[in-house]
Amino acid sequence: MTTDHHIPAEGEPALRTIAMPADANPAGDIFGGWVLSQMDLAGGVIAHRRARGRCATVAVASMTFHLPVFIGDEVSCYAEIVKVGRSSITVKIDTWVRRNVEGERIKVTEGTFTYVAIGPDRKPRPVPQIKDGPAAT
Repeated sequence: MTTDHHIPAEGEPALRTIAMPADANPAGDIFGGWVLSQMDLAGGVIAHRRARGRCATVAVASMTFHLPVFIGDEVSCYAEIVKVGRSSITVKIDTWVRRNVEGERIKVTEGTFTYVAIGPDRKPRPVPQIKDGPAAT
């Protein structure tokens, strides 16, 4: 089984893990909340790097579960910055699994998460400007 979604052509995933039995419901499907938390971690890694410091999740603007994740799936979250505001960073996250002995890759979820850069006082702070590069906006 494959999907009509394209596997990311370049770059490494922001997060890669294995779905374990403790993350599943009695039917053997991985809880959606577990997948969402993995995506949030992946987006947080990218936001932290871009903000050069602490960030907090402030919104999940969209979340679509295309297919279930199963115990034993290798779960990879690919994250890409789509917008940088004064203190916010919006990240598009696609989650893929590798399953079966053939290593079939399937896109299972996608979502858009927004993070805000946080200062030492735990209040929003400006995201540093970048003049060149893919995350410059």
